[in-house]
Amino acid sequence: MSEEKVLTGTPDFNWESYERGENISGLSQEQLEQAYNGTLNKVSSREVVNGTVIGINKREVIVDINYKQDAIIPISEFRYNPDLKVGDQVEVYIENLEDKKGQLSLSHKKARASRSWDLVNEAMESQAVVRGYIKCRTKGGMIVDVFGIEAFLPGSQIDVKPIRDYDAYVGQTEDFKIVKINQEFRNVVVSHKALIEAELEEQKKKIISTLEKGQVLEGTVKNITSYGVFIDLGGVDGLIHITDLSWGRVNDPTEVVTLDQKINVVILDFDDEKKRIALGLKQLTPHPWDAIDPNLKVGDIVKGKVVVMADYGAFIEIAPGVEGLIHVSEMSWNQHLRSAQDFMKVGDDVEAVILTLDRDERKMSLGIKQLKEDPWASIEDKYPVGSKHTAKVRNFTNFGIFVEIEEGVDGLIHISDLSWTKKIKHPSEFTQIGETIEVQVLEIDKENRRLSLGHKQLEENPWDVFETVFTVGSIHEGVITELIDKGAVVSLPYGVEGFATPKHLVKEDGSQAKADEKLEFKVIEFNKEAKRIILSHSRIFEDAAKEEEKQEKKAAAAARKSKKAAEEVPAIQNQAASTTLGDIDALAALKSKLEGAE
Repeated sequence: MSEEKVLTGTPDFNWESYERGENISGLSQEQLEQAYNGTLNKVSSREVVNGTVIGINKREVIVDINYKQDAIIPISEFRYNPDLKVGDQVEVYIENLEDKKGQLSLSHKKARASRSWDLVNEAMESQAVVRGYIKCRTKGGMIVDVFGIEAFLPGSQIDVKPIRDYDAYVGQTEDFKIVKINQEFRNVVVSHKALIEAELEEQKKKIISTLEKGQVLEGTVKNITSYGVFIDLGGVDGLIHITDLSWGRVNDPTEVVTLDQKINVVILDFDDEKKRIALGLKQLTPHPWDAIDPNLKVGDIVKGKVVVMADYGAFIEIAPGVEGLIHVSEMSWNQHLRSAQDFMKVGDDVEAVILTLDRDERKMSLGIKQLKEDPWASIEDKYPVGSKHTAKVRNFTNFGIFVEIEEGVDGLIHISDLSWTKKIKHPSEFTQIGETIEVQVLEIDKENRRLSLGHKQLEENPWDVFETVFTVGSIHEGVITELIDKGAVVSLPYGVEGFATPKHLVKEDGSQAKADEKLEFKVIEFNKEAKRIILSHSRIFEDAAKEEEKQEKKAAAAARKSKKAAEEVPAIQNQAASTTLGDIDALAALKSKLEGAE
């Protein structure tokens, strides 16, 4: 049995004096105060000292700085450090050794603020991790309390993943890295993402080192964009391009996946250096082309839905992931270039004929015009040469008019076949696009699917009549309708036109004929084959003058001959007296000569 130690007090201690508060030490009050003060810190107001946390409750922190009394500090000044506990050393600023209530007044916030700028710069230089309290949201990010300084945390630096709810971060305490300091304006920028990225970088290296093409992994949908979906593979991100989400057409990735959804993906490719990982989702299921009917062949009719439209054609989905292209040229027998949107739109249900089928390349071309009879198959029976029809004007060229008799049956009216009489420079002078025009089939080109048509052939050729009316030398009244460098176009009777060169437009007074002037013109050339009539106004008075001059010359010559004959008469009379038989014969000859002259 062990011996118990009995504690005994001082036998002569005066408890009654102690209870009355009397001095029982034998020392004076001054001596006692000096002895007590010797056990305390030598502190003064407005200085920063270290203290020990001796108590914590929901609202306050009690701090001992080894002074006469402890101080109470609001716990809000320690919100940047939620892990604060009893026994921790903290810096405090002595505001007052004894306030109005006789209490010691300390501030942890002011202690931090007095050294905050030095601490911030030290942390920036050493790349140290600092603790900060996220106070509130602000434009473009958050405000963080770091060493008592309000630092800016950009939204892009909060986390490596997109932030959908900023308010969820308010009130949290996190580790940060100081990334930028503006000494002039005392602005501080911090980042939490930088710390995460450093950790993730190591994780990425480990994960990527274990990756293999074709490997199937589970991931979480982290972000959805218009071009694809980012998948978190547990520390490293991969991208499923929109074309690898489904074998069918995907207009919006949200049609296939949702945020935070866990899915299995297959690794298609990866880049060790750039840390890029290409993923696939559709590759986890068999390709639809492998499941289509093995008996499907060219010439079969299939049904499908229009999924994509382009100017050059439409893509038809005949089964999920199995598409065929209907080129615009296979939509109508019409040869005119048109847009596919003129025939169908996205969402339309269509029926088409398979034109080509390549199972290896997984390509199929379709046509819908083949569901109708080709109008050129029986073109000679329906539109024989010489037949007359009504057509629609589709287009103009400098050399003629393209018309459509029916869908898929086009023809050309050459500009020379529009009118027998008018000189047409451009088809727009004769008709307009969209108008109807009567035509006659002149020639059939079945191989090139084109008809040669005429309009003037619907009437008799008036040049057969004009040949008898506008004979060379005949004179007709005409109006100058157009003046050009080479001459003038003259409108003649019966709707026909002639042409006169500048030298044939000179009037009798020497002036030049003008536009819209009505004059008489002489036909100097008529060409039925070329349908050309050459005219002259000048020839009318020039030919008259020449005829008059000719008559004058003829009369003068006759006068000269008469005069000469008269002069020969006296000589004949003088010889009459000695007339002989020979003379009589000579006189008879002279008489005949004179009579002939007269």
